[in-house]
This record gives sequence, C-alpha cells and structure tokens, in this order.
Amino acid sequence: MVKEEKIKVVEELKNLLESYTTICLIDIVKMPSKQLQEIRKKIRGEALIKIVKKNLLKKAMEKVEKKDLKNFEDEIPLQPGLILTNLEPFSIYKKINELKSFVFAKEGDVAPADIWVRAGPTSLPPGPVISEFSKAKIPAGVEGGKIVIKKDVLVAKKGEIIPASLANILRKLNIQPIKVGLNIVSIYSNGSIYRKDVLELINVYPEKIKEGFSRALSLSIGICYPTNENIGFLLSKAVNIAKNLENLIKS
Repeated sequence: MVKEEKIKVVEELKNLLESYTTICLIDIVKMPSKQLQEIRKKIRGEALIKIVKKNLLKKAMEKVEKKDLKNFEDEIPLQPGLILTNLEPFSIYKKINELKSFVFAKEGDVAPADIWVRAGPTSLPPGPVISEFSKAKIPAGVEGGKIVIKKDVLVAKKGEIIPASLANILRKLNIQPIKVGLNIVSIYSNGSIYRKDVLELINVYPEKIKEGFSRALSLSIGICYPTNENIGFLLSKAVNIAKNLENLIKS
C-alpha cells in the first residue's frame, strides 16, 4: 500500500470512528471468511464490520477527538477488526456472541469441550478409510456394506490439541466441534472502555440473579418469613406440620 492509499484509509477510518458512539475491537485470528460474511449480513443495518491494519487504526485513533480514545489504543490486538454501531456496549456484545456457529476442526485446534464419536452406522463405504479410524483410536467395523462405529468414544478431552488424523475423520463423519464467532476484545463507548471480563457479565449476571433468588426463597421459607413469592410454600409447610401434629396426638 503506497503512502497516498494509507493516508486515504486513515482518513476513512477516522470518519468512521467519529460517526459511531460504540467502537468494538475484535480479534480476527482464525476467523473463517465464510462465517465473517454471514455475521456481516445478520447485523447489517445495526452495525458495520471493518477489517483494519493495526498501524493504520492507531493513526486514525490519534486523529479522533473523543474522550480517552487514546487509552483504547492499548487494547488493539495483532490482527484487529472493528464493529461500529450506535447500540450500547452490552447489547452489541450479546448480539455478536449469539451469532457463533460450529465448523470442522483443523489440525492444531483446541477442543472447546469433550468431543465424542457415538456408536452406530456411518455413510462411509469400507476401504482405506478404515485405517483412519484406527489411527484416531475409534473402534470400527463393516456391516451391510458400510463402516460402523462399535462403541461411543471420547476422542478428545476439553483443552486437548486436535491432531490431523482426528480432524480428518471428524470431517468425514460430518462432526463440527469447533465453535467460531467474532472475538470482541473490548468496547469503547462515550469515554468508557469495557473489557471482556466486564462484558461477560451480560451472560453471567442473569444466572447470578436466578441463583440469588433461589437462595433467598429457601431462606425465607426456612425462617417462615411470608412474601408474595413464598406464601404458597409456607401454606403447604403449615399444612404438613398440622397433619404431623394431628397424627402425633392420635397416636
């Protein structure tokens, strides 16, 4: 890219950064082009995805007069991209997280969870492929002209590196164990920077509320403190106690 082109790109980036209230930094390492295009289509009209070079993005940020945007430069990953939107930070983070999809594993990928190959018939005809099952330590045989997996096998534990032999056989079995999506590193909005640990609260917080409500309900029932939420449980508890007392008196 010649100097004039770089100047033009920096100016375009500057204008984009000034045009939106929320700027998301994304890391596009290992992001398949197909999935990126699908996400682009799904958020069209609400957000814009822009793939950028790190040095040009830094230069553009330096030209933008937004409060504390300079501090946002430290968040830029090695292979950055931008999501530009006027949605508030937690809304766009939640929306992007919901747009993840499963793809085939490649050699060197890390298993995101335990990967199982289940027993049963496959669509594969017998032949040299049977040796690939053996290499992947999957017990297989031939029945009715098709390869059959003899028993359920845990082929990779969560966190393990997937070798080429396993990646190849998973593809043949049409098993897609790798979940991919845009990795939002951090978000700048109205002078504030929201990092991943804070943004993740949108996924964690609802469960925490449910857990807190459940514990509070159990405590209120235990100490017989009546509320709109627990009155039915307390009445049932009172009925059971009354029946037990009646049985004790009769006996």
